[in-house]
Amino acid sequence: MLPARHRLRSSADFAAVFRGARGSGGSRSGSRLIVVHANSTDARAGQPPRVGLVVSKAVGNAVVRNRTKRVLRALMSVRIAQLPDGVDVVVRANASLPGSSTQALGQDLDRLLATVLRRVSPQKGR
Repeated sequence: MLPARHRLRSSADFAAVFRGARGSGGSRSGSRLIVVHANSTDARAGQPPRVGLVVSKAVGNAVVRNRTKRVLRALMSVRIAQLPDGVDVVVRANASLPGSSTQALGQDLDRLLATVLRRVSPQKGR
């Protein structure tokens, strides 16, 4: 479970990450299973990293979506220490995610997080 201080909650926070991932200060990288968006702003400097999950109805019925969220939450709670302070991350599940192994998902997540954090980190000092 992700602690409350590490969770994105409002739609404005999610929108800021999605907008930032397309512009300066952010990054986005994807695979067949998930897309990871990250954004870092001066306003969040020094604050703990936050994570949000997006699992749409395209992923499956309610049972499948909830299981997907539980798996993604568990994977991100282990990786929260990797994230630098002031970074917001959103993990979006693609429709092909159900049926894939947790191990494959974890490997994808590690690779994509490394990619977006590498792109976001140099911009952090702006």
